[in-house]
Amino acid sequence: MPTIALVDDDQNILTSVTMAFEAEGFHVQTYTDGAAALAGLGANPPDVAVFDIKMPRMDGLELLRRLRQNSELPVIFLTSKDEEIDEMFGLKMGADDYIKKPFSQRLLVERVKAVMRRTKARAEEPVPGAKGDLLERGNLVMDPDRHVCRWNNEPVTLTVTEFLILQALAQRPGYVKSRDQLMDAAYDDQVYVDDRTIDSHIKRLRKKFKQADDDFDAIETLYGVGYRYKE
Repeated sequence: MPTIALVDDDQNILTSVTMAFEAEGFHVQTYTDGAAALAGLGANPPDVAVFDIKMPRMDGLELLRRLRQNSELPVIFLTSKDEEIDEMFGLKMGADDYIKKPFSQRLLVERVKAVMRRTKARAEEPVPGAKGDLLERGNLVMDPDRHVCRWNNEPVTLTVTEFLILQALAQRPGYVKSRDQLMDAAYDDQVYVDDRTIDSHIKRLRKKFKQADDDFDAIETLYGVGYRYKE
């Protein structure tokens, strides 16, 4: 039975969403604020988590920031219509997806299932062009089975979405991948994301690799076209 953690200070949302997920066979953990969630997620890690952004004691952005210090748990944000800036910050910090309030419970369930399918597929599917179980491109080494990425032998911690986007680029160095192609590689076909989401993940990838190597420039932008991994 898959486990989902719901973090929201609105008890009505927690109750109704819990019922929707339990009807789909999920075990549900609920928390009403970020501080309680941080402790609970560490003690009992779920398969995926859904965070509201605006919460007392510790908001969803701070919760994600602290969580990302030692966990790559897939996270989906719930955001209000007036929280576009927070929403983009969340993606840059390593959220896998977001849904705007008010939202359809069916949509949320499908988004969660999509994240879980991507996580499972990333662990199970072979990588074209890989040497053995590894994908090696110069200083880059990716191990999909273990969700491990290294640059110059230094570990680079990636979310599931970031890993899939980088994997799609690195499989064919020199070939341009459009944003639509990267969406297809990283997201289920039942899930729609816009161009800004891919751009935010690319920025996050670059930032992480520059922390390992300040001269990192392997991901190129072709304005109006897409991205490519340098040959």
